[in-house]
Amino acid sequence: MNNREILSNFTLKHEKMNNQTQSVLTLSAIQAAIFAGRKILEIYNTGFTTSYKADQSPLTTADLAANEIIVNRLLESGFPILSEEGKNTDYQERRKWHYFWLIDPLDGTKEFINHNGEFTVNIALVAGNTPAIGVIYVPVTGDLYFGNPEAGSYSATIEDTIDPNGFRTLEEVIASAQRLPLTQSDQKVIILASRSHMSAETEEIIEKIKTLYPDPEIINAGSSLKFCRLAEGKAQIYPRFGPTMEWDTAAGHAIAANAGIKVLSWNERQPLEYNKEDLVNPWFIAFNQIFNEFV
Repeated sequence: MNNREILSNFTLKHEKMNNQTQSVLTLSAIQAAIFAGRKILEIYNTGFTTSYKADQSPLTTADLAANEIIVNRLLESGFPILSEEGKNTDYQERRKWHYFWLIDPLDGTKEFINHNGEFTVNIALVAGNTPAIGVIYVPVTGDLYFGNPEAGSYSATIEDTIDPNGFRTLEEVIASAQRLPLTQSDQKVIILASRSHMSAETEEIIEKIKTLYPDPEIINAGSSLKFCRLAEGKAQIYPRFGPTMEWDTAAGHAIAANAGIKVLSWNERQPLEYNKEDLVNPWFIAFNQIFNEFV
């Protein structure tokens, strides 16, 4: 049975994803992310135009081009798609979705415009209200992060000479990848903070952490790379007490969770939920096991 037949069969049955189905869907997302990322990099290097949405957030020609590539490839899976740059779907319709793709074709548009390289392609498959599969691709470096519940999470570097269509199975990608976490940085506490969106509330919680863990290191990173650092074991905690959207966090959430990281809403201390009527995330905190008592 080929990949298309596997997905068609799964979609019709609407069953729980088995290992084979998870592998096929993860591979599809990896291929879509790499192709979109290469288009983003082409535009990044040759020039782009920027407009602004109603909320004054920037939108570039790279955002739109990447969105088109990802949507066209993922439509083959048969699942609905919710994208930051796509058409809004009414909640009464999407609340019926059990499986759907949640994508941010260019996460870190401000970083893209500022030419600091810290922008990513984010693709997640949400099951129920939980991100199950996550893929993050960093166009400038070729770094790829991916994970699902059966396989766990991995990182790899995809050379620009590699044709993503040449990957026939997820196992081929895993063969040249590293299982996450890579290391555990438990000797020194490392706190992750947003480069572009540091809030007073986030600064306050960081100061509280300092009272319990003297002399922590604070690392600023853009876009969803903070989740990747947690999954790698290169940091222990990421408090985000400011606005984010579901498409900003879903892919990173899945990768981190499949590497053993907890992602909880701050007030309720419950797993972050997706496909809500309001797509704005609550304040949240992502952390590894050494912060269990703190949280």
